[in-house]
Amino acid sequence: MSATALRHDWTLAEVRALFQQPFNDLLFQAQGVHRQHFDPNRVQVSTLLSIKTGACPEDCKYCPQSGHYNTGLAKEKLMEVQKVLEAAAEAKAIGSTRFCMGAAWKHPSAKDMPYVLQMVQGVKALGLETCMTLGRLDQEQTRALADAGLDYYNHNLDTSPEFYGSIITTRTYGERLQTLAYVREAGMKICSGGILGMGESVDDRAGLLIQLANLPEHPESVPINMLVKVQGTPLADEKDVDPFDFIRTLAVARILMPKSHVRLSAGREQMNEQMQSLAFLAGANSIFYGEKLLTTGNPQADKDMQLFARLGIQPEAREEHADEVHQAAIEQALVEQRNGELFYDAATA
Repeated sequence: MSATALRHDWTLAEVRALFQQPFNDLLFQAQGVHRQHFDPNRVQVSTLLSIKTGACPEDCKYCPQSGHYNTGLAKEKLMEVQKVLEAAAEAKAIGSTRFCMGAAWKHPSAKDMPYVLQMVQGVKALGLETCMTLGRLDQEQTRALADAGLDYYNHNLDTSPEFYGSIITTRTYGERLQTLAYVREAGMKICSGGILGMGESVDDRAGLLIQLANLPEHPESVPINMLVKVQGTPLADEKDVDPFDFIRTLAVARILMPKSHVRLSAGREQMNEQMQSLAFLAGANSIFYGEKLLTTGNPQADKDMQLFARLGIQPEAREEHADEVHQAAIEQALVEQRNGELFYDAATA
């Protein structure tokens, strides 16, 4: 099978046609594309930590951290650097290869940037890939993060340009794209995706993926989130996303961005094992690992490893750290977590 060519000129008509394919045909095509670029039985594992929680000035209608809504979420200051590094070490011990840090800001302040840079340097020193999401960046901040060793910057587009104004009014779509451009100019990798279940149309889902796929370079990581409905936010009573529609979107993302890691992101707590398995078949090959995603629940690590074992999937290792000592440390941490139940055996999986 010849390798799928990378494209940056997708049209709405073409992407609509993908969404309209019979479900089995779409998944077959997506899995074929996936196998050209990835081991189909490896999934990249990341951990996400909220380093500053609540009271965000943005009015994103999906977000419990927005200061515009009363969701009962306690406001917390920026975490101490040492506590962040302790959390990163714990994430590494259970098998995560990337540590993502998120702050509820419109943009980072001058007084907080030195601490943020120390976090990046410290997590990097642990041998983990680093990722941050801090809101809008200017060029100076972007360069400082790159100089500190940040690998990935997360800045989601959330939805299509046409639907965006119905969800957020405190930051423009153009500002989001500008931040992504600064990240590329600084030499960092991009993590950017969106959210399903906010009342958007299929064309809006297609429009989001077109925006990402038609960037000059595809994002290395594309998180596809399912809305986690939180009481107090304007989207608390939105209709649930049809599981097949969610899987279709993952499959189309895989076809449009063949070399990107497509992340099964927020909303996994509401997905059963069968839905998650279909997601991997559709080309998803990255997950967040641990008990919490910023402020919302996430399947616990042992449940993920149990599912991986049943599917014959193994966590993707970073090449530069995939030595025997590192693998042994991960395996020992997993053994200690299973409390007598055999849910993962890295030596035989």
